[in-house]
Amino acid sequence: MTRPLPRAARRHWAALERTGSPAPPAAAPAALAGLPEPACRWLARAVPPGTPAWSMAELRMRGEIRLGGRWRAFSARQLLAPGVGFVWAARTRVLGLPVTGFDRYGADGGELRWRLLGVVPVLSAAGPDITRSAAGRLAGEGVIVPPACVRAAWSAGTVPGTAVMSWVLDGTPEECLVRVDPEGRLVELRMQRWGDPDGTGSGRHPFGVALSAEKSFDGVRVPTALRAGWGWGTDRQAEGEFFRARIEDVRFR
Repeated sequence: MTRPLPRAARRHWAALERTGSPAPPAAAPAALAGLPEPACRWLARAVPPGTPAWSMAELRMRGEIRLGGRWRAFSARQLLAPGVGFVWAARTRVLGLPVTGFDRYGADGGELRWRLLGVVPVLSAAGPDITRSAAGRLAGEGVIVPPACVRAAWSAGTVPGTAVMSWVLDGTPEECLVRVDPEGRLVELRMQRWGDPDGTGSGRHPFGVALSAEKSFDGVRVPTALRAGWGWGTDRQAEGEFFRARIEDVRFR
């Protein structure tokens, strides 16, 4: 996405940029020692020896998001720092009119802010529930920055081919079950994410992401096709899916 960030997102983007390391050291193979075998298999394949231990990435993506019962095309730009925060700024159209805005999470919590024609407020939200949901999103999306995932806490998964990645955000562990295929490709992520997908009140609900395709950016293998939604792994998975995207570019920092 070549358009500039929404004005309100620029401050948060700049603040998140300042948390990165200007010259990260090379990732050491020894850092994988002790990780569950599926996690080691994924990270050893995704992060070749000598790769800088990047802590964040800037992404460009396009896809579809379901709003008001309809799938709508979007383009987005994101700054993602696993364990720290993210800013996701996007553009779509509703009734033919442009809607722009951003979702974010950082040291001061989570926030959503979206406007029609860049002026008319469509959605603005913050507070504890938004923050907890955004923290879960950050925990899951961290897999797009594999070098940073070495820093996560890891434990064995419940079934073969899986491992649990955990980040402590706002004092609360956010756990993600990742599934890795025999070749070391990351293919699925599942978690109990905070949210209110059915309008009955906020709580932990099944959430998941299917990951497919793959591309190398700066030597790091990244999944580039994503489908995400609520009710993952249940009979409501199809109706809960609301996000489909293809990552077009990744620039690590």
